[in-house]
Amino acid sequence: MKKVFLSLVSWALISSLAGVATVAAAPRQGANELQVSGGAFHTQDSDTGNLNLDLSYGYYLSPGWQLGLRQALNFEFVDNGRDQWTATTAPFVNYHFRVTDIIVPYLGAFIGAAWNDQDITGTLGPQVGVKFFVHDQAFLNLGYRYEWFWDKFKRINNNADNGNHVFNIGVGFMWGGSGAGTRRP
Repeated sequence: MKKVFLSLVSWALISSLAGVATVAAAPRQGANELQVSGGAFHTQDSDTGNLNLDLSYGYYLSPGWQLGLRQALNFEFVDNGRDQWTATTAPFVNYHFRVTDIIVPYLGAFIGAAWNDQDITGTLGPQVGVKFFVHDQAFLNLGYRYEWFWDKFKRINNNADNGNHVFNIGVGFMWGGSGAGTRRP
């Protein structure tokens, strides 16, 4: 997984710097975005591993601001124990910063629900990432979010250290939107 990740990131950076890809990053007002992401880990010398998959839809209010909804599934594999799954459904808001026509970092937040076959609770947190456009309407996404869990708003501060670090790599596709070009003044 690490080799695939590094290869994709290297390819995106090299092609953007070498001018191989003549791409103009696509976030523009009214555009739609669909993204599929995933990640996995297994801590060395432990009895657990983890697989997470995300599917998200976003709508650009402007070239910078995006509103969206993410459905995520986290599956924890436990040796000699009961495997566990948790799903999260969370609306989000992101702001995209244009660095170049290919590299578009973003910063955002989400709030939603985390649930499985035994329980439901709230979740919220920050998220950050960067999109590497490989086509006018397709990109590679590297993302991170921290998920706090809570059952009452007054307990959020008490659970700040009880959350999940989620790293993902994914692909996204955009369509629609207004404007003849993608460049902002």
